[in-house]
Amino acid sequence: MRLLFDHNLSPKLVHLIRDIFPGLSHVHDLGMSEKSDLEIWDFARENNYTIVTKDSDFHELAIFFGSPPKVIWIKRGNCSSHQIEEILRVNYKSILNIHAEEFRYLILR
Repeated sequence: MRLLFDHNLSPKLVHLIRDIFPGLSHVHDLGMSEKSDLEIWDFARENNYTIVTKDSDFHELAIFFGSPPKVIWIKRGNCSSHQIEEILRVNYKSILNIHAEEFRYLILR
């Protein structure tokens, strides 16, 4: 599974959860910090990534365009990278199952 973290999530997360999600990247590390949501969407689709975001825009794109890519929307207000890490770890199985299911997106709280 390949995860692509949106710019609204800390690049530190890549190192914090690489042990359970080895195929992950951050838009910053890929030189995509200034890209639009649609450009990130297209990149994720073409490169078999699931987008992880705190932004509702990708959720809306998933509803409009369908998948791929799939979207994991962390619907939580201001929180630390460690809190995001915990959310991702607690929901590990659900995140893995998003690919086995026909769901376009997964909302985590």
